[in-house]
Amino acid sequence: MNRNFFNLYSHDFARVAVGVPACKVADPEFNAAQTLELARQAAARGAVLVAFPELGLSAYTCDDLFHQRALLDACEDALQTLLYASKGLNLAMIVGAPLRVEHKLFNCAIVIADGFIRGVVPKSYLPNYGEFYEARQFSPADAATTTTLRLCGQDVPFGASLLFQIRDLPLFRFHVEICEDVWVPVPPSCFAALAGATVLVNLSASNIVVGKSAYRHQLVSQQSARCVAAYLYTSAGDGESSTDLAWDGQGLIYENGALLAESERFARDSHLIFADVDLERLSRERMRQTTFGRSTQRHADEVARFDVIEFPLAIPADSKLPLDRHVERFPYVPSDAARRDERCNEVYNIQVQALLQRLQSSGMSKVVIGISGGLDSTHALLVCAKAMDRLGLPRANILAYTMPGFATSERTLSQARELVNVIGCTAHEIDIRPSCVQMLSDIGHPHSTGAEQYDITYENVQAGERTSHLFRLANFNQAIVIGTGDLSELALGWCTYGVGDHMSHYNVNASVPKTLITHLVRWVAESGQIGSTGSDVLENVLATDISPELIPGKTSGVVEQKTESVIGPYELQDFNLYYTLRFGFAPTKVAFLALHAWRDRDAGTWPEGPAVVRNQYSIGDIRKNLKIFLDRFFRTSQFKRSCVPNAPKVGSGGSLSPRGDWRAPSDSQATVWLKDLERVPVTE
Repeated sequence: MNRNFFNLYSHDFARVAVGVPACKVADPEFNAAQTLELARQAAARGAVLVAFPELGLSAYTCDDLFHQRALLDACEDALQTLLYASKGLNLAMIVGAPLRVEHKLFNCAIVIADGFIRGVVPKSYLPNYGEFYEARQFSPADAATTTTLRLCGQDVPFGASLLFQIRDLPLFRFHVEICEDVWVPVPPSCFAALAGATVLVNLSASNIVVGKSAYRHQLVSQQSARCVAAYLYTSAGDGESSTDLAWDGQGLIYENGALLAESERFARDSHLIFADVDLERLSRERMRQTTFGRSTQRHADEVARFDVIEFPLAIPADSKLPLDRHVERFPYVPSDAARRDERCNEVYNIQVQALLQRLQSSGMSKVVIGISGGLDSTHALLVCAKAMDRLGLPRANILAYTMPGFATSERTLSQARELVNVIGCTAHEIDIRPSCVQMLSDIGHPHSTGAEQYDITYENVQAGERTSHLFRLANFNQAIVIGTGDLSELALGWCTYGVGDHMSHYNVNASVPKTLITHLVRWVAESGQIGSTGSDVLENVLATDISPELIPGKTSGVVEQKTESVIGPYELQDFNLYYTLRFGFAPTKVAFLALHAWRDRDAGTWPEGPAVVRNQYSIGDIRKNLKIFLDRFFRTSQFKRSCVPNAPKVGSGGSLSPRGDWRAPSDSQATVWLKDLERVPVTE
């Protein structure tokens, strides 16, 4: 199959749909027409699966009419109509209907694709309480003694333990259950997921009462999360009988606990909802969560009952089909303001609690920290201040050192001084230039004789001198050195190994990416947690170019050494890091996701106000910066990550500790990742 890079199916996504058709009670011909129209719309949008409500061909509220032959015959005629119309439609549709089998009546879900009935699934659990009396008309799935039936001239698999596999989408295996099946303590879909189903479908009717909509959300969300699957939930809507009940037509699509789409409730017209499900993400989560595999072994007998029905579909992957799914620009930072503030508060408190614990367990009451006037050290200082507050210790126990070097700007030096003053630390300033000059002279560096040779040695002498001073100051003051380097720098190897910013006694920032630190500092500033004056200082820090300030600029007062000009924009590199580290996605998929997140600055939402610069990137920009990331992450930086200080993990995006989320060889190559990157186009 020809796979177009700009097509969602080329990256293990699949578009699915839930249909809520208007219906008429006991009018299968009308109901089939409504169903067919929605199915055609779903196919036109590139969906490979569309699900419709429970008993949708007859309507759910037929009661004892279900035992009328005329109605049952009409349902089979309507099914035959759908069967003929499905030829060449290139999607699977799942419809609900009452079916006669072995002198019994079953509430069934029927899977149709390309003119064939691929299988029929009867409902397992029949509610017979409250307003429901299904056991009056229907038999449960386990009452059947046959595994095949003759339907519309075809011999069809029949049973509750059927799984359906789309041949050209190896990760797309789906299971169908019906309404009450998911309301029981152990739904059939639990075992279906263990048997490999990544997409779970529920054909429901489900009348509406106060509070039920929210409960459906909880039910479907938790089932999708527990099963590490996508879950499609249908519900009967307009046209069902209102004799004793009301109907809202709520359709839901969840993926691993996250809501992807929801239908408008109480709508009068037939309608669809769509979602692009990330099948690879589900597969990776199951792979990572090894207890999922253990559960498969534990429930081997239940899993073994499932039969897989495989069938072909013409997957529309040869042309452009953009992803219709929200992809956060900042995967570590929610774009919703309320969730962003909640995330920042949570991360901040995790860091504070971890530092507090380290101080208590070590018996230390003082910390030493180097303050540069930049983002990372600013945030680490805020964490130290809050930890001292919670321990009931004076902030004067924070020994903050500014250490200007050869290229330190007046701006950052001024910001560092203002910051330690606002926080109330014990402030010190040490000019490291004399000791750096001595070191350069001792090793015979050309700079010591007046040459303008600003190489890596020149830079690292300064970084090393700062760290060496901090460690000796910690010894002298019976304190511990607090590291300030962040997750992004570790990922890219942007730190000086050993006696440099790579090392400390405890690093509060090591699993916090640069983009999140930016928002953490902005959150502290906006919430006024250190007063209005302090907020001004933080805003100035946020507006400062990111630079190591180790090489003097040609123009006085102008910072020419800018980090992102070497390693790429942190906002893109953090995006690359998240999807590489958290899910192990190939570079082609990372680039595809990045394109949808970053191609248009005016699309979607941002985690901060419009005053902050909003960038956009072309596929060429994304490809270029992803290449930088892949080479630095996989080839040149692991030896630094193999020996990092203790640090708290703050989020599910992972950390790079060799004792935790990331254990990798220091001698690996980036060859396979860079080869995959070659498949990413340079232009659209």
